[in-house]
Amino acid sequence: MALDWAAGKGWLTAGGKRLEWAAWGPGPDAAPTLVLLHEGLGCLGLWRDFPDRLAATTGFGVFAYSRAGYGQSDPADLPRPIDYMTREAVAVLPQVLDAMGFRRGVLMGHSDGATIAAEYAGRVADHRVRGLVLMAPHFFTEPMGLQSIVAAREAYETGGLREKMARWHRDAEHTFRGWNDAWLDPAFAALNVAEVIDYLRVPALAIQGRQDEYGTLAQIEELAARSYAPVDTLILDDCRHAPHQEQPEAVLAAVAEFTTRLERIEAAEVATR
Repeated sequence: MALDWAAGKGWLTAGGKRLEWAAWGPGPDAAPTLVLLHEGLGCLGLWRDFPDRLAATTGFGVFAYSRAGYGQSDPADLPRPIDYMTREAVAVLPQVLDAMGFRRGVLMGHSDGATIAAEYAGRVADHRVRGLVLMAPHFFTEPMGLQSIVAAREAYETGGLREKMARWHRDAEHTFRGWNDAWLDPAFAALNVAEVIDYLRVPALAIQGRQDEYGTLAQIEELAARSYAPVDTLILDDCRHAPHQEQPEAVLAAVAEFTTRLERIEAAEVATR
């Protein structure tokens, strides 16, 4: 049975874990849904006011949740396997979408969440997914990105990152080590999931900051070159790894234009049937 969207927030079970969720705007029975997938150190709360603004700008319902090991959700099983994003996409996300009563809409992910969204669309046959919004996705590792992961470890151990994370995650140590240890495993340097791009059959909007410290524009170029479906790109100057936080107005405008176009295409297809 689908969760109670009208409650606005609550708990669901997926992958054997209890996960926190929240919803904004119309439910799946009234409008398409934007499903938000957070970054590697993100969570439900760290989207801040962005989901509310996204719902108001697009007219879509917006659904967000914390994956296991993040926010107030149950802890993840550690150590995380090297292919944890693939496992999240094929084993857990389908259960989340079913639990929320997903009918049709767009997967919108940031960083790890963008990779999970692309992997889901490329590996799972789900006609409900009509489009993707991928912010700072990573399909393969890059040396500069791994250097930033090392810098994050230093910031956690000697800077103020630990205290900042403790405000949002029930166990900051668990959250940080689960992510950081996986990325700094020597085997992770060879990780490459770009093959999923070849299987994408829905339009995508790819967004990245030109100064992103975790990945170069090669990630977006790979997506645009290999995708069978149309790919729109938004490259933001004076922007690093979190476009929706650093340049929210530009991101909101781009997503609204993208979803409006998807709905126009949907309406035209229905009219011709």
